[in-house]
Amino acid sequence: MSTEKELHTRSGSICELCAATTNLKGFEVPPANTTGFDKSILLCDTCITQITQPDTVDPKHWHCLNDSMWSQIPAVQVMAWRMLNRLRAEGWPQDLLDMLYLEEDILKWAQITGEGLDAEDIHKHLDSNGVELLTGDNVVLIKDLPVKGANFTAKRGQSVFRITLVKDNTEQIEGKINGQNIVILTKYVKKTN
Repeated sequence: MSTEKELHTRSGSICELCAATTNLKGFEVPPANTTGFDKSILLCDTCITQITQPDTVDPKHWHCLNDSMWSQIPAVQVMAWRMLNRLRAEGWPQDLLDMLYLEEDILKWAQITGEGLDAEDIHKHLDSNGVELLTGDNVVLIKDLPVKGANFTAKRGQSVFRITLVKDNTEQIEGKINGQNIVILTKYVKKTN
């Protein structure tokens, strides 16, 4: 079975981002170190044009990401994340990004093209959604974390107030949980207001 036929079967012959039913084609999600079904999604001409030609983007078209960002297909999650980041200045995409959680390997795939990252983001502490963390921010854990040497588990949903940044490692922050100051990986937290 060809990749395109597999994509039609998987998606039910609808665009995996906007649910259009006409002019559908397979689209390989960059970067393409390997080709095939898992690295591709079925898209309509409108989505393909707006993805590949950023100057043609119509923000209203991308309200469809409110639904497609919840897809279980990693390639769909990557493209939804990239388009939400591209449109972040519109306001509403940032709200969706705040709700979206990607597994670590999928987030790395999404970020590999630099989409949604400013050049200086490489040296910033970013939460699980790519939102910059600053000293004094409050965060929420998105995963249960066993605390080494402390005999307890920090539970998912627990708030950590007034964090501090680890200067030499942008993937770590410090905060107090159960009265103990611990180091937490930024990929396991989400910034709160």
